[in-house]
Amino acid sequence: MIDINLIRENKDLVKENIKKKFQDNKLPLVDEILELDKQYREAKQKGDNLRALKNNKSAEIGLLMREGKKEEAEKVKSEIAGYANEMNELELVEEKLSTQIKEKMMVIPNIIDDSVPIGKDDNENVEIEKFGDPVVPNYEIPYHADILEKLNGLDKVSAGRTSGNGFYYLMGDIARLHSAMISYARDFMIDKGFTYCVPPFMIRSDVVTGVMSFEEMDAMMYKIENEDLYLIGTSEHSMIGKFKDQIIKESELPLNLTSYSPCFRKEVGAHGIEERGIYRVHQFEKQEMVVLCKPEDSMDWYHKMWSYTVEFFRSLDVPVRTLECCSGDLADLKVKSCDIEAWSPRQQKYFEVGSCSTLGDAQARRLGIRAKGDIGNYYLHTLNNTVLATPRGMIAVIENNYNEDGSINVPQALRPYMGGKEIIEPQK
Repeated sequence: MIDINLIRENKDLVKENIKKKFQDNKLPLVDEILELDKQYREAKQKGDNLRALKNNKSAEIGLLMREGKKEEAEKVKSEIAGYANEMNELELVEEKLSTQIKEKMMVIPNIIDDSVPIGKDDNENVEIEKFGDPVVPNYEIPYHADILEKLNGLDKVSAGRTSGNGFYYLMGDIARLHSAMISYARDFMIDKGFTYCVPPFMIRSDVVTGVMSFEEMDAMMYKIENEDLYLIGTSEHSMIGKFKDQIIKESELPLNLTSYSPCFRKEVGAHGIEERGIYRVHQFEKQEMVVLCKPEDSMDWYHKMWSYTVEFFRSLDVPVRTLECCSGDLADLKVKSCDIEAWSPRQQKYFEVGSCSTLGDAQARRLGIRAKGDIGNYYLHTLNNTVLATPRGMIAVIENNYNEDGSINVPQALRPYMGGKEIIEPQK
């Protein structure tokens, strides 16, 4: 949520930003907010004036009573009672207008950074840089589900019986590889100076609406029936919510956190759920990084954070590239975002394995997260980035370490987490 002062002082900037995001249907909201804000401030001013008048009259009553003018004092008391009734009515008007303003403000997109390329959707995202040489071996690499099944590592048929489409069982050395990657991602971020966290896997609705837009919420979140609780789609939601309504000492900044969680997503949309594979599923595990910092430090942290994910995948012998997200591909709360994509030698193209975003003070403003500095309190900037989301990240490791005989080389960095195992071979 942006600062309403920005709409008051520069509504043209807000409207231009809406156009850059190709959300012209939201343009009327700007003028609607300004009109409601005008009414709100008028009502508030009337209320403030009445409160001041009431205080003056109250003091007058005391003076009249000391002078023995009881009859006149009673008349003033009657006036004050009338002020109180009018003040109560104005407070109800203020509350109603404030709610209407907030509802409309919540759907106004955040102001994107000047460096964000303008485009309608992810087809217009822009490649930034490649890391590592993409290799296509001189032998065929099967579809990842076929590789895993030959290694006795994947069972989607049983998962279909227990849970339906979009779920899976990982077995044996593949399950072990999956856990090894999560453990390595945890230690990788701890070595970068981040504090490791395991957050709640369910959050309340006021936290959900604080960290994401209504559109994202409807498309992603599973709601717990008869409870004000939602299953998290990423641990970022819990980690940012941890600081709701808190004032953090400036000396404690930045807050660098890396969190593990299972994630649950509806995956509603045209892309659908994979029938055979495990690239797009309802349930997965994730190691995330979250930073809360001073506004002037957020862009430096943004560049550090995506570079950590690049470094992580390169340490697993996976070539990657970074892709700048265009304006139309940015969620409403995001200021700037880039995807980290891994090379798929089977498809001979890159696919997304992570996403890094800075959200400015949008989440902090919604959730009331502030810092106490020398010049007063201010809203913090929040950032998040994927270190590893499995099994998608595991697919990248499997394809880039696949041998012609069907075995998988275990990357050097993961071997300590797999008891020194160097290769995963098909079971005879």
